[in-house]
Amino acid sequence: MAEIVNLRRARKQKARKTKDEAAEANRVKHGVAKPARDLAKARAEKAARDIEAHKLTDEHNDDA
Repeated sequence: MAEIVNLRRARKQKARKTKDEAAEANRVKHGVAKPARDLAKARAEKAARDIEAHKLTDEHNDDA
């Protein structure tokens, strides 16, 4: 016997799949959201400042 298919459910499932594919294409096309980019940039800048603050300068090495 053939499997009984609820046409309404199948139509909704197909629409969801199409919508998900379009959303994925847009995510790839438009990249990362601006707040996420800003947060990543701020974290990278802070890490660079922290590393720079802990570096020894040449002034300290000349005496040795």
